Amino acid sequence: MRILIVEDNEPIAASLFEALTDRLHLVDLATDGLEGWNMVEAFEYDMILLDVMMPGLNGIELCRKLRLAGYQMPILMLTARDTLTDKIIGLDAGADDYVAKPFAFRELEARMRALARRQKSTLPPILCWEKLQLNPSTNEASYGEIAIPLTRREYSLLELLIGNPQIVFSRGMIIERLWSCEEYPAEETVKMHIRRLRQKLKAAGAPEDFIETIYGLGYKLKSTSS
Repeated sequence: MRILIVEDNEPIAASLFEALTDRLHLVDLATDGLEGWNMVEAFEYDMILLDVMMPGLNGIELCRKLRLAGYQMPILMLTARDTLTDKIIGLDAGADDYVAKPFAFRELEARMRALARRQKSTLPPILCWEKLQLNPSTNEASYGEIAIPLTRREYSLLELLIGNPQIVFSRGMIIERLWSCEEYPAEETVKMHIRRLRQKLKAAGAPEDFIETIYGLGYKLKSTSS
């Protein structure tokens, strides 16, 4: 998942960033509500972890602003205020869940999984294209009966292509979808990841051009039946 953390407490934000990155998530950080709003306008997020008490635009106001603008991603609020009234205010503003600080990361992670399941309940659990299969719940990939060992970025790249077969993705589009705004690599990095993916797919039995280059435009998965 691509996750946005909006948290002005630097130690908490850094701890969450490290833990979620270790779990193979793509994570961006914002230190106040206004910056969080700007990030959501610039990038697509699967979930937001949102602190309530922040200077300027606070978490409640940002949550309400996001919902009024039509954003539907799950929002999990983080706050040191654990009263029933505060929870009701947060949920009424459009939050999906509410965790009081200090919290155990295992509990937070379990709540995030529950929100993700709820968000994706209508989607098929396994993504398929020809003999390629991706399991979003385990981040595992296989071609036919052969497992394909992938890095987090390689898996995310395949997931992007298999989930949007009608789109030809340019290198710039891939960078925008799969890299955080702090990283933003050169386009040559995308070419390197495509090359490594092709090698791994070929080793598992896929055609050499399974990831097809549409010259001057970008990349897409090729149908072997076409």
